[in-house]
Amino acid sequence: MTEYRYYPGATAVGIIVKDGVVLAADKRVTYGFMLMSRAGKKVYKITDRIGIASAGLISDMQTLARSLEAEAKLYEYDTGAPITVRGMAKLLSLILFNRRLFPYFVETIVGGVDLSGPHIFVLDPIGALIEDKYAALGTGAQLAISIIEDEYDENASLEDARRLAVKSVKAAFSRDAISGDGIDLILIGKDFTKEEFIPVV
Repeated sequence: MTEYRYYPGATAVGIIVKDGVVLAADKRVTYGFMLMSRAGKKVYKITDRIGIASAGLISDMQTLARSLEAEAKLYEYDTGAPITVRGMAKLLSLILFNRRLFPYFVETIVGGVDLSGPHIFVLDPIGALIEDKYAALGTGAQLAISIIEDEYDENASLEDARRLAVKSVKAAFSRDAISGDGIDLILIGKDFTKEEFIPVV
């Protein structure tokens, strides 16, 4: 009997520099080696200064993004202050851990800028939480992280970090058949957030 494994492909990266955070991910939606869509969204703006990039099931990403956005608004209404990046990551960690017996099939990078500076946190499907300066997730992660580790400079500009994120995700496209079809980005600085799409031919 033939066994088929339907796992979703993706490449998502997050990079911190002195001026802010870059989050990027590809747009291809696959199950196994079957292409479902070329227009999937895996990078989400949660607040004016926080975003997430994910690899995994699109439905689970969308559910978590909507939940986090609602919780962030409730937190701000209750306290009068925006939630911190660490607070958002801790909240997501709790949501994932509470579903550990029936987990969301996602790996997630939470990134943003708050009063303490830029941060990214990496979470696995059951809520393990690690803060880092850069990260890559998904089936293309090995290729993407090799590019980032070779060229990363904490003191680079946000535009340099954007170029590095794009280069690393494109490198994953060249060898990972289940990642591709363009790159969504969020650039988060101290006083702005910018969403961008880069078509890749």
